[in-house]
Amino acid sequence: MHRYLENEHAKVTKLNEQAWNQNNYVALLNRYGSPQEIAEKIRHNPRWRLHPFDHYFEPIANKKVLHLMGSNGIKAVALSLLGADVTVVDFSEENKAFAMEIASHANVKINYIVSDVLSLPIDLYFEQFDVVLMELGVLHYLLDIQELMKKIQQLLSKDGKFVLHEFHPISTKLITSTGKKHKVIGNYFDPSIVKNEVAFTKHMPEEEKAKLQHVLQRKWTLGEVITAVAKAPMQIDILEEEPNHKIHDIGLPKTFTLVAKKCLC
Repeated sequence: MHRYLENEHAKVTKLNEQAWNQNNYVALLNRYGSPQEIAEKIRHNPRWRLHPFDHYFEPIANKKVLHLMGSNGIKAVALSLLGADVTVVDFSEENKAFAMEIASHANVKINYIVSDVLSLPIDLYFEQFDVVLMELGVLHYLLDIQELMKKIQQLLSKDGKFVLHEFHPISTKLITSTGKKHKVIGNYFDPSIVKNEVAFTKHMPEEEKAKLQHVLQRKWTLGEVITAVAKAPMQIDILEEEPNHKIHDIGLPKTFTLVAKKCLC
């Protein structure tokens, strides 16, 4: 089964990688402004960029942090400004270009590795990191989260901590809302691989949207995520479900934060 998932993941990753290297840099400029502008904003208040999981990093100064699927580097630069030694892994060259420019304007250094996370060579990074971070809209790009969690466990130092901040599957798999109306339109337990617009589509000009390649995603239930972490093995210390703060969506979960540590059993 693992060999099958490995082969399927390679196919899906290749397509997703192509999607994330098609004018993503332009979309980042449209969303955030120039790297110089966003760098100045991060410098003004780096901790705000890490809300609501910043307190799980304390103390962060001098810690080695690995941000898997770290995208545009905004979180990495914020962590670096707070004194961390930060490495980002992401498969988008355009994300790297934007991230490195932000870091330069913020006068910090980050290490950026362009790679699929499951292809990261463990022998080079075994037990190298005090914190491994993943956040917001990344797990659905992995077809084998058990293999992902095993790799994270190996990357963590003996006292290392895994921090996962993700969209709650209730909001991504089950419920859609418009104003005061909420509809259950999904199947929470559906394991299908689905085609979606690449995340930066809404930040592209209308004439460019039709040209963008779609991505393939596998959306996980909360139980599947927790089980994969536990089997890695890692010890789960915290699972915090965070509410949606939109006035009509109060009472619905929007995100969750999971904190686990390396299990030395």
